[in-house]
Amino acid sequence: MSNSGSVTIHDVARRANVAVSSVSRVLSNHPDVSIKMKTKVEAAARELGYSPDPVAQSLRRGTTNLVGLVVRDYANPFFAEVISGIEEVLTEAGYTLIVTSSGREATQETERITMLRQRRVDALILATVSDKSTSTRKAISAFKKPVVLLDREFPRLSTASILLDHASGLQAGTTDLLSKGHRRIALITGTPDIRPTRERVRGFEQAYRDAGIDPAEATEIAVVFSASFAHEKAVELLRLPVRRRPTAFIAGGVQATIGILEAMSELGIRAGDDVSLIVCDDLPWLRVMRPQISSVSRDAVDMGRAAADMVLSLLGGSTPSSVMLPTTYHVRETTQFAPGSRR
Repeated sequence: MSNSGSVTIHDVARRANVAVSSVSRVLSNHPDVSIKMKTKVEAAARELGYSPDPVAQSLRRGTTNLVGLVVRDYANPFFAEVISGIEEVLTEAGYTLIVTSSGREATQETERITMLRQRRVDALILATVSDKSTSTRKAISAFKKPVVLLDREFPRLSTASILLDHASGLQAGTTDLLSKGHRRIALITGTPDIRPTRERVRGFEQAYRDAGIDPAEATEIAVVFSASFAHEKAVELLRLPVRRRPTAFIAGGVQATIGILEAMSELGIRAGDDVSLIVCDDLPWLRVMRPQISSVSRDAVDMGRAAADMVLSLLGGSTPSSVMLPTTYHVRETTQFAPGSRR
């Protein structure tokens, strides 16, 4: 037939001289089909140029082979790498990933989750704006299929999660700064409404306590919501009198890193020489900067792979569970001794 789009399962059945139900069983990979029948039907389908309707197939199976991913900003370099890891695994397994951005509002986020539920995705992967939002919790509860959280915590929900050990990495970096004589350390990080921030603060304060130092000696733990907020806070702190100015900064996330680096450039301050600096997330563009910036890194691609593996496991019938992935502190040129300290 010249118009392959008009070919139906009935045409295939007539060409193969078998029942329509037999064609359906072959095309749905039913286990109770003889090799002879399978060969005859597949030959007829090829001759006619028949392609099964994926929508119709999904309705019959009750699955769509679609997985939804909701993140605040998929243009964020970290999430771009996470997406790469997820797609690598899902594509090989025959699934398609639908990615959508939630912005900063829980309302928009719940709309995205609802939209994906209505699209009948087989599973959700979520890096929510907040893990304290009631509306987001309700939207997740309404989704009766597998859900994997990316570094978020919603207690009492039947979800799986891929978590990162932010506390140990941040603690190692802070401990290194304290050992080099720093006391006035500024941690500029994101909203406490998400787990990564809470864990980074916990690791930061624990390093002070383990060193026998009151965490109150830290210059500040500043909460920022964008690179511009981080820039303003860093400028404010760097303009303090010398005796009160931080001798080291820790950037708790991509936006904080951008803001702090912009502030240092604007004020003519050089990381490593004038102030020590540690950033969270060892992003590609940071690796080419000089001096080399110390970092607490996490493997974003590996996190994506782990999330996809978890989805496939849940779709296979496994029970929701949590996986903890490591973070690693890399000391480089921007972690130096504090001014006046013994070297």
